[in-house]
Amino acid sequence: MAKLPITTRRSINLLLDHAANHLAVGDPLPTEMRMAEIAASSRTAVRSALAHLAGHGLIEGMKQRHLLRKPRPEDYFDVAELHSATEQLQQVLMERIYERDLPPGAEFTEVELSRAAGVSTIAVREFLIGFSRNGMIEKNPRGGWRLCAFDTKYAEELGEVREMFELRAIERIGEMAPDDPAFARLRELLARHEALGREPAESHAEFPALDREFHTFLIGLLDNRFAKNLNDVVAMVYHYHYQWDKRDEIPRNQYALQEHLAILRPLVDGDAAAAQTAMRAHLRSARSTMLSALRKRDAGHARPDGASRTT
Repeated sequence: MAKLPITTRRSINLLLDHAANHLAVGDPLPTEMRMAEIAASSRTAVRSALAHLAGHGLIEGMKQRHLLRKPRPEDYFDVAELHSATEQLQQVLMERIYERDLPPGAEFTEVELSRAAGVSTIAVREFLIGFSRNGMIEKNPRGGWRLCAFDTKYAEELGEVREMFELRAIERIGEMAPDDPAFARLRELLARHEALGREPAESHAEFPALDREFHTFLIGLLDNRFAKNLNDVVAMVYHYHYQWDKRDEIPRNQYALQEHLAILRPLVDGDAAAAQTAMRAHLRSARSTMLSALRKRDAGHARPDGASRTT
């Protein structure tokens, strides 16, 4: 049997949680639209998840969708299975950077990263070769790899280039015909943001994944290889601090979600100028949060005498 896509496996776990916490045996599952909100995914992923649940005896068919039994631990996918090799490598690399195990200039090997991430050296090599285009890492002539930079200057430069691409993406939306499929996607993103905004504060821990999806969609509209390469590093650098820095996590996510809504609502209404103004404000806020996280990180790893501290 073919392995289910990561998005489907994540959707299955989230729908199982919903069934376990909110449904009794015999209750029907919510509508597909509501399940897409619960699973923070597309209806296509939800339908694949429903087929899996029906096939494993949890629900009665694809139409009735009544819960036949409560979820058991073995019904869930292991968390480790929900990350692709690239995601695992990004997480391990960024953890080592944030922990200062890899300060600028530090060297590391493919085997070392392979063991830490639990993926093959072939996957590591492919990831590093592709990721080296963003200037953060480079191949060492003597073998292995070297971290070039990850400091406030790098984050500021990345933020400047990110702003150029994302504002251009909004311009591109303003040039589209009203029946362009992009508007259906924007309406879907808006609905999911509004649904998350109505959830209790603790549910906003789900925002980082939606944040990444939103910005990736915008960059994808440009159909530009340089923008795509930039988005890879933005997704890793800018968005990773959401996972790392837990200070004020909930209010920060709530604020960022409102900034997204301020962008999406005028986009859906065809007001590109208002969306651009809101996007500039959002990117300034994101850059400020990122720089603050980096400064706090650096302060936390510095001794009074200026020497670095190991953790």
